Amino acid sequence: MLYTDSNKFFFRNSLLLAVLFLVLWFVFPVGGAIDLHFIQPWIDTNGKFPLKNNWFLVEINHKLVKHIIIGFYVIVLLVWLASFKNLKLKPYQWRFGYLFWISILSTAVVGILKSHSAHACPWSMTEPTALSYVWNFSATNGHCFPGGHASSGFSLVTGFFVFRTSKPKTAYLFLFLGLSLGFLMGWGQMMRGAHFLSHNLWTGWVVFAFNLVMYKIFYKKLS
Repeated sequence: MLYTDSNKFFFRNSLLLAVLFLVLWFVFPVGGAIDLHFIQPWIDTNGKFPLKNNWFLVEINHKLVKHIIIGFYVIVLLVWLASFKNLKLKPYQWRFGYLFWISILSTAVVGILKSHSAHACPWSMTEPTALSYVWNFSATNGHCFPGGHASSGFSLVTGFFVFRTSKPKTAYLFLFLGLSLGFLMGWGQMMRGAHFLSHNLWTGWVVFAFNLVMYKIFYKKLS
């Protein structure tokens, strides 16, 4: 029964990811019309991003929220380590270990893709002109795609896979928090000029796809 349920879950979500891949590829090209439309409100007439050093976006959205998420994973790691000695935590050892390591690895995958990306950040792609500014899509200082900051928020969707069969309400809470925080953290970076909308949408896709593959491999351990 668990095997059948897992196969259906994997098939449905694989199909969803395939559809979203096509939507992102054809509708949300990096630096395309939609990206430029949504980032336009945050650029001044000289092609600068006035909110680049905004206190709230830097200290709260970029630092504090990320530190809170890191703190959460530190607690998960400590509980996982304690489960090797504590008999009461022993039954949950795999879940805590999986939640920590798969979450960390999902952000690492985004980091690796980003480090090899040729796409530059928006704030590095605008060039002032006599009357306004132009976009320079040939900018060579890349390493800005997908969105590394957003991946911290999106990584929480790992909890959805961990608890989907044992605690559905908890699972959907993780899914909601992961998608919401990932999008909001990414949007804040977009307002600063650090990323396009497509950067963050692709980040969510990569994190969810990685989680789905890992769940397919290890789902029996989480039953």
